[in-house]
Amino acid sequence: MNARMEPGMENLTQHSLLRFITAGSVDDGKSTLIGRLLFDSKGIFADQLAAVSRSKHKRTVGDTIDLSLLTDGLEAEREQGITIDVAYRYFATPKRKFIIADTPGHEQYTRNMVTGASTADAVIILVDVSKVKLHDDGKVDLLIQTKRHSTIAKLLQIEHVIVAVNKMDLVNYDQAVYERIIKAYAEFARSLGLKDVTAIPLSALAGDNVVERSEKMDWYSGPTLIELLENITVYDEAHDAPFRFPVQLVARHNGHEANDFRGYMGRIESGKVTVGDKLVVQPSGQSATVKDILTFDGSLPEAVAGQSVTLLLKEYLDISRGDTLSSADAPATQLKQVVADVCWMSDEPLDARRKYWIKHGTRQTAAKVTRVDTILDINTQQSHPAEGLKLNDIARIGLTVQQPLAADAYSDIRATGAFILIDEVTHQTVAAGMIRLGE
Repeated sequence: MNARMEPGMENLTQHSLLRFITAGSVDDGKSTLIGRLLFDSKGIFADQLAAVSRSKHKRTVGDTIDLSLLTDGLEAEREQGITIDVAYRYFATPKRKFIIADTPGHEQYTRNMVTGASTADAVIILVDVSKVKLHDDGKVDLLIQTKRHSTIAKLLQIEHVIVAVNKMDLVNYDQAVYERIIKAYAEFARSLGLKDVTAIPLSALAGDNVVERSEKMDWYSGPTLIELLENITVYDEAHDAPFRFPVQLVARHNGHEANDFRGYMGRIESGKVTVGDKLVVQPSGQSATVKDILTFDGSLPEAVAGQSVTLLLKEYLDISRGDTLSSADAPATQLKQVVADVCWMSDEPLDARRKYWIKHGTRQTAAKVTRVDTILDINTQQSHPAEGLKLNDIARIGLTVQQPLAADAYSDIRATGAFILIDEVTHQTVAAGMIRLGE
C-alpha cells in the first residue's frame, strides 16, 4: 500500500493546497493527531497554546498539554471528550498549505463525517491499535467505524487514503501487531475497491512518526505523516471534464438603454470555456455562443474549472438561475428519473409518501423517493433489499424530480453528480446523494 506519485506532477504537489479529513472511531486519537500536527509544525499561536494549557477540561496527567483541545471547539466536546461537529483547521509548512477537517468518530455523527469528506482530497483513517481484536488463529477484527468511514471514502471518491495505526506506544511499538492490522485492512480495502492506500505506524500522543521520525520504530522506513501529506499529488480532474456552468444569477443593468447588458454569473464546475465556444443551455436545449468572459479584473480569453466568472452570450436567450451552460459537443444528461446512492442524515426515517426538495447545483425542485432498492451492510459489503431508510443508512434509491436535472455521474464530475435532499416542512437536509448513470 503506497502513495501514488504521477510522473511529471511534482509542480502540482509543491506549494498547493491539500484538503484532508481525519476519520475513525471514538477515542482513536483524531483530535490529538491534528493537535500534534499543529503543535509540532508551529501551526498554533501562543495565546491558543496558553488557553489550552489553562483549560479546566484537561484530560491529561500532570502538566502535559491535551492537544485534542486545539480542535474541540464546542463546550460539549470538551466536557464529554468526544468530537461532535466537524472542526476545520488551517496550517502550512514551507512546502504546502493544508485545510484539515476533524470529523466525529461516533456512529451517531456519521452524517457530519460525510459533510467533511465531500470536499476532501485525502482521508486519514485512524485505527486504534489497542481496540483491534487480534485472535490466536490469525484473524483480525477491524472496528465497524473503520469499515464505515472507508466505505464513505470510496463512495465519495476520495482519491488518497492514509491508514494511520495509532497508539503504537501501547503495544511497545510491536512491528508484528502493526503488520497484522495492515494486512487485514488491505484485504478489506481490496473488497471495497480502494486503490491508493498508504499505511503508517504512529503515536499521536507521543509524536512518533507524525512530524518527527520515531527512533522506537526503526523497522519502519517510510515517510512521516507530514512528509506523506506534503508529497501527495493533488490534481483536479474537473479540468479535463466537459464544460459545466450552473447559472447562479442573471446580471442586468441599464436595461432601458440600447446597449443592454445581460450576463450569466456562476462558478465553472468543470472543464474550460473560451470566447467563441459553442454551448448548449440545459434543460431548454438552446444553442449559445460565448461573446465575453468577465471577472472583477476585466475580460478573459479563457476560464477554467474553479473560477467564478460572468459569461456574456451573443444570443438573447431565456436563461435563469438553475439552468446549466454545457459544452455543445458533450452536454450533461437530463434526468427526471434519478438513480443514486445516498447517506440518510435525518433522525426521522424516510417517508416515501412525502415530497422533498432536491438541491442539485443551483437548481432546486420537488422530488419524490419512488423506491429503495438496496441498503449496504458495512460489515459484509453486501447489499440487501430494504423498504425504508433511517439515520446513517447508505442505500441505492430511485427518485422522480419535477424539473429535469442537467446531471453527470458522480464518478465523472463530482459537482454535477452530487445533490442533497431537503425536508420541505422543516427545511433540514435529510440526505446527501451521488448520482449513478448506467447502473
